[in-house]
Amino acid sequence: MALLLLLFLGLLGLWGLLCACAQDPSPAARWPPGPRPLPLVGNLHLLRLSQQDRSLMELSERYGPVFTVHLGRQKTVVLTGFEAVKEALAGPGQELADRPPIAIFQLIQRGGGIFFSSGARWRAARQFTVRALHSLGVGREPVADKILQELKCLSGQLDGYRGRPFPLALLGWAPSNITFALLFGRRFDYRDPVFVSLLGLIDEVMVLLGSPGLQLFNVYPWLGALLQLHRPVLRKIEEVRAILRTLLEARRPHMCVGDPVRSYVDALIQQGQGDDPEGLFAEANAVACTLDMVMAGTETTSATLQWAALLMGRHPDVQGRVQEELDRVLGPGRTPRLEDQQALPYTSAVLHEVQRFITLLPHVPRCTAADTQLGGFLLPKVGLGLPCPFHLLWGRPGPGRGGRDTWVHGRPHTPRWGRRVPKSRVGLLLRRLLDLLKLLQGREGDGGMEARLRPLTYFWGRAGTECWLHYSPLRHLKYDTENLKGRKNGVPAPGGATRRPAQCDW
Repeated sequence: MALLLLLFLGLLGLWGLLCACAQDPSPAARWPPGPRPLPLVGNLHLLRLSQQDRSLMELSERYGPVFTVHLGRQKTVVLTGFEAVKEALAGPGQELADRPPIAIFQLIQRGGGIFFSSGARWRAARQFTVRALHSLGVGREPVADKILQELKCLSGQLDGYRGRPFPLALLGWAPSNITFALLFGRRFDYRDPVFVSLLGLIDEVMVLLGSPGLQLFNVYPWLGALLQLHRPVLRKIEEVRAILRTLLEARRPHMCVGDPVRSYVDALIQQGQGDDPEGLFAEANAVACTLDMVMAGTETTSATLQWAALLMGRHPDVQGRVQEELDRVLGPGRTPRLEDQQALPYTSAVLHEVQRFITLLPHVPRCTAADTQLGGFLLPKVGLGLPCPFHLLWGRPGPGRGGRDTWVHGRPHTPRWGRRVPKSRVGLLLRRLLDLLKLLQGREGDGGMEARLRPLTYFWGRAGTECWLHYSPLRHLKYDTENLKGRKNGVPAPGGATRRPAQCDW
C-alpha cells in the first residue's frame, strides 16, 4: 500500500512538473512579472490562508501594482494599485468585464444565474434584474417604508429580551426579511418554518463556501472531486433550491402576462411566459437567478448590519456621536428617510467605515473576453484577473487615499463603487436602530464580544454567531452636546465628570 501511494505521488509530481514546463498557450501574451511558481502548487505557498490580502500586498511591494501569481496551474493577474483597478473595472473598455468559470459555482449554478454566468445569458439576467428591482422601488420610498415597517418587528423581538443580552445573529433577520419581501412579495413571520430553514441553510452554505476544503476544490477541481470536497455544499444548495422552486411554483398559477408585478419572482414568471425564444428565463434559470438574489441579498446586508452593531457596542463614543447627529437632524419622533443621508455626514461616514472594515467579498475574480492591454501588459483571452481592494481601503492616509481619519473624521474620499454602499436597507435600518436603542458590549459570561477586533477580509466578512450584545431603550433619552460630555460608555458619569470622545480606531 505504501509503495502504491509513493508511486502515485511520484506520478503526480511528474505530471505537475510537465505542466509547469509546458509552453504558454498564448505565446504572444506579455504577462506581468511575478514570483517563480513551484510545480503543481504554483505560488500557493506564498499566500497565508487567513491573511491573503496582506500576502498579496507584500508581493506587490516587490513586483509592482500589477503582477502575476499562480494559483495551482492557473495564472492570475493581481491588481493592487488604484489606477490599475480603475482601468480594469471602470475604464471605457472595462477590460475585465467577464466572470471566469469557478469550479464550485459552475456546479451550483450550471452556467445560469446573475453573478457567475457569462455572455448573452449574463447580460439578459443582469438587465432584467436591474429593471425589475427599479420597478419594485429599490432605492426609493416604497422600499424605505418596508424597511421601517420591518424594523418595528425587529424592535418587538428585542423588547422581548428586556435588556438581557441577545444574539448578534438576530439583527440579520430584518434585512433578510426585506430581501424576501422583494423577492417573494411578502414578509415571513420570524417563526415561519420556511424563513427559519432558509436562514439556517444560507448560513451553512456560506460557512462551507469559505472553508479551506472548497478553496482547494476551486484550485484543484480533480482533487476535490476525488475527495468529494464539494458534496456537503451541493446538498445544502439543493435544499435551498427546493424551497425556492416551491415558492416559484406557488406563484406561477396566479401570474399572467400583463398582471401587476409585486415581486421579483412575479417578474421572472412573466418574463418566462413572454417572448423568450432562447429559454433564458426558463424554470432552471429562474431558480438560479432567485438563488443568486437570495444568497447575495441576505448575507451581505445581514453581515454589514451585524458588524455595524458589533462595532457600535465596542465604540460607544462613536455610537454617541451618531445618536447625537440623529437627534439633531431628525428631531423627536421622526423616522429617517432616504433624503436625510446628505444631512447625516457623520452617520454616513460610519457606515462607509463599517464597509471598509469588513471588506465584504474582497476577491471577486474577473476574466478578459478577448486579448486585452492592461497596465502595459498583454493578457490573453480568458486571462484571469483578481482586483485586490486592500490597498485602496487600507492604504496610508494621503492625497486621494481613504485613510481612517479621512473616513470617519472628514468627508470620505472613495472610489466610484464605494459611494454606492448601502443607501437604503442597511443605512435606514442602522439609523433607525440607533435612534431607538443604545447598543452595549456584552459582559463576561454572556457569550461576550470578540476580544480583539481587526480588519477582516474573510469570505463574506462573517461576524460569527457567538457574539452577544446588550441594549437599552432610547425612546425617551435625548442626546445633546453637554449631555454627551458627562457620559462614560453611554451612561451618565458620577458627578457629571467630562470625558472627551476617543478617536475611532477600528
